[in-house]
Amino acid sequence: MRISDLALLGLLLSCTTAAAVAGAAPMATLDRHGAWVSVEAYGPNVIHVTIAADKNQALKPPGYGILAGHADNSAFHESHGQGGDTFASPMLTLHVDAPPPPHVPGITDRYFAPTLAPVSLQVKDARGVTIVDMTGWNMSPHEVAGEATYQVGATFAAPADEHYYGMGQNQGSLGPLDLRGRVIDCKHWYDAPSGETVCVPFMVSSRGYGIIWDNPSDTHFVAGIRGHTSFESKVGERVSFFVITGDTPEQIYSAYARVTGKTPIPPKAAFGLIQSKARYDSQAEVLRVARTYREKHYPLDVMVIDWFYWTRMGQLDINPAEFPDPDGMNRQLHAMGMKSIISIWPRFERSGRYFKELDAKGYFLKDKNGKTVDGLPFRSDRAGALIDSTNPAARTWFWTHVRDNILSHGFDYPWLDETEPDLVPDGYFFSIGSGDRYHNLYPLVHVEGVAQGMRAWKPDERVLILSRAAYLGSQRTGALFWSSDIDPSWEALQRQIPTGLNMTASGIAYWGNDIGGWQWLPQTTHATKKPLLDPSDARDTVGQNNDYPELLTRWFEYGTFLPTLRLHGDRKHTEIWAYGHQAEAIMAKYDKLRYRLIPYIYSQAKKTYDTGAPFMRPLWMDFPNDPNVADIGTEYMFGPAFLVAPVTDQGQTEKDVYLPAGSDWYNFWTNEKLAGGRWVKVAAPIDQIPVFVRAGSIVPLGSDIQSTASKQSIAEIRVYPGRDAHFALYEDDGSSYGYEHGHYSRIRLDYDNATGVLTLGKREGDGSGTPAKRQFVIRRIGAARPNAGVPAGSRDQRVEYDGHELKVSR
Repeated sequence: MRISDLALLGLLLSCTTAAAVAGAAPMATLDRHGAWVSVEAYGPNVIHVTIAADKNQALKPPGYGILAGHADNSAFHESHGQGGDTFASPMLTLHVDAPPPPHVPGITDRYFAPTLAPVSLQVKDARGVTIVDMTGWNMSPHEVAGEATYQVGATFAAPADEHYYGMGQNQGSLGPLDLRGRVIDCKHWYDAPSGETVCVPFMVSSRGYGIIWDNPSDTHFVAGIRGHTSFESKVGERVSFFVITGDTPEQIYSAYARVTGKTPIPPKAAFGLIQSKARYDSQAEVLRVARTYREKHYPLDVMVIDWFYWTRMGQLDINPAEFPDPDGMNRQLHAMGMKSIISIWPRFERSGRYFKELDAKGYFLKDKNGKTVDGLPFRSDRAGALIDSTNPAARTWFWTHVRDNILSHGFDYPWLDETEPDLVPDGYFFSIGSGDRYHNLYPLVHVEGVAQGMRAWKPDERVLILSRAAYLGSQRTGALFWSSDIDPSWEALQRQIPTGLNMTASGIAYWGNDIGGWQWLPQTTHATKKPLLDPSDARDTVGQNNDYPELLTRWFEYGTFLPTLRLHGDRKHTEIWAYGHQAEAIMAKYDKLRYRLIPYIYSQAKKTYDTGAPFMRPLWMDFPNDPNVADIGTEYMFGPAFLVAPVTDQGQTEKDVYLPAGSDWYNFWTNEKLAGGRWVKVAAPIDQIPVFVRAGSIVPLGSDIQSTASKQSIAEIRVYPGRDAHFALYEDDGSSYGYEHGHYSRIRLDYDNATGVLTLGKREGDGSGTPAKRQFVIRRIGAARPNAGVPAGSRDQRVEYDGHELKVSR
């Protein structure tokens, strides 16, 4: 049943506008000789500090992306003394120093003294260790977009052993992960030299804390240079930031979720193969590709229709010449167990049917004279006005027309492209203020407007949206994010690994990339090594780019161990059979492996929903006591079990892999057991990505299926001995929001390494979607037998489980 536009408008008015909703009153507002410091909490391990020269600014609620209604001061108590003011909970202590005593100005004060009263503060963790030491703040007056405003910032001490991560998507690194020593321009920038940057201003430190910087304007993050770390934003009238403390990543990210929103579980289809191309130019081609996947028995869940299916940009229609029956096309895809995604842009041509209406309503980005901005000449971007999604009424208009004109034809999910936005807002104006002030905000309000509309329209179907950019809180929208229009090159592949790990460290768990790269594929190559795969039967796609089948295959192997696996690119063909028989066989193998891993991956999705912590994550999160992993951005953990080290060099057949200390490791392919705390040289033939399994792991593997629309049984539960192991096997219907209300099955698996007993705990939840009785095959991984599919000494055990606790001895 469709809700009324009026009711929907009220719903959208509430989305992301935390700035308009005050939370709990601050614990205190302190006067530091004219510098006002406001302090509030968001639970026992989150403190929010606001500093301004104007008391009214200090008392304003936090900005966009923050859930101000979640403020909670109840865990804190205050104390006051000559040294300053202290706010303490069992997990965090904030001390704001007393103002310095008056002094006689020196000669340099006449020229260089700040006009702001000084403020300094410290945050200690639960052990009483100082982890944050703010040494100063600044507000420098200047004019931006005709508005008198300030450049605002804060500076913190940077101990020599501190490492910094997060701050969104920055593609500048070829391997190192630590941001220390770097200056990050935290802004949405499609044209960044190494690939699009996306600002999610959340920094996580190796010292057990994170800082949320509450300012959506262009922000510079200076990480540990000359003993200092600082944030500095282009526009603002105050300094506002949150400090989160925690002994584990789960404690930090669960608090981040409390401040900015939970990450929902995507529909299960999001974890299967997503097939895309720029572009499928007819519904006949879409259906041909889908049928070929089924004929070849290669698993596939989603077909994507990218841009220019419309008659004009902003027409919000489907060209009947190319897609004469989109409803019928989607019915056929659904009958094959597939979903569909369709790209929808926020841009409107002057010649389109809606331009005049939207222009008259004032729903577009404007210039300083109030005129609609149409294209960007400096980018050779000739046409199209940007809908102003900071305006709730414009969001409502956009959603209702997207729903009625496009999604109503049976498309399952939208792809919201250009969400950074591509029409750069600097120097222009949104309805809420200048594009400079709100430079990084657009992807949050634009995507969340559609997300909330989708949930209201179909309240029992999970939202899934592809989005090209993010901001604080974007994880709560049900969006999958990707690294934009990267090159089809070995260098671009190499950059993806550290890029993704810092993006997920920023609280954006569902990140991926265009497998194979998006940009046009050169038909020649500069590679000097002999290709590892024969390109001779792929000439129609690659021309003389002889090493591209090898590159795509290596990229697909890496993609198998990403939160989302999506083939895409501006190539004649993007399907896995279009790059030669050798490449096809390997990619088909990994496609099937991906589907066998879905029970493991889907269980991680539930953990991310519960804790906010990403399941694709850098090594430092799981091995904080190993100093060697602090700067490794060439390998990562994929869930608690898998260490993945993608091959990113052409012609490479072995790779140096670091195995973190504190654990033994099993080679996933050979079951060879190796000690951690060292680098090892690993065989990496073209059909093997180096993957290791942490000793003390439990890995459920599913049966072979063609899509997640089919019921998947658990084919085996692998136990990798060496230490006690724990795993929560999670299952639900894969599509509804029933999981929010206990409609699921979760079975705790515990392995006692000393006794060899595996315990299957009593089933939690109402067991929805799972049989009352089921059989599991338990496989304990033993000593390796070289090149064998089953390790020597291992023994499969078939057990029957009825939902009650079951102990399985070896």
